[in-house]
Amino acid sequence: MKYNQQVIKRDDAVFWMDGNGRWHNAHGPFEHKKTIAYFHSAVKRDAGGFYVSQFRDDRLEKVYFKYEDTAFFVFDVITGDEITLVLNTGKRLRLDPDGLFVRKDGLFMQSGEDLFKFTDRSLLKLSRRIEYQDGRYYFKDGDARRVIPAR
Repeated sequence: MKYNQQVIKRDDAVFWMDGNGRWHNAHGPFEHKKTIAYFHSAVKRDAGGFYVSQFRDDRLEKVYFKYEDTAFFVFDVITGDEITLVLNTGKRLRLDPDGLFVRKDGLFMQSGEDLFKFTDRSLLKLSRRIEYQDGRYYFKDGDARRVIPAR
């Protein structure tokens, strides 16, 4: 099936994502859970940046949007033998302690080209594994402690 593509530039988008993973428009933060879930599930990234897209009739609408830090967030943490991160997009990813770093009082994880920011809720679930001592953060992995670098 052929379709036309309509691209909306970042500066022309009527919605954006804040540094805590909340969607906003001119009227304030999004309130409807289904709309919020749809937007998160539709987040993708290409060379032009982060965008959401949807098909309408014979047209693909691709809207690039503004965001702070990143548009990928860790919304939940599942602990067990391994630690699994549940992302705002609905995908799951294994925690990589070597990819963790702290920036502006936020915890992030770099995985390849992707950057994920931990929300307050996900940080609470990891809190027993994070220590702060002598001005440095550490990630506890069994008996081992790894420094979480600041960037």
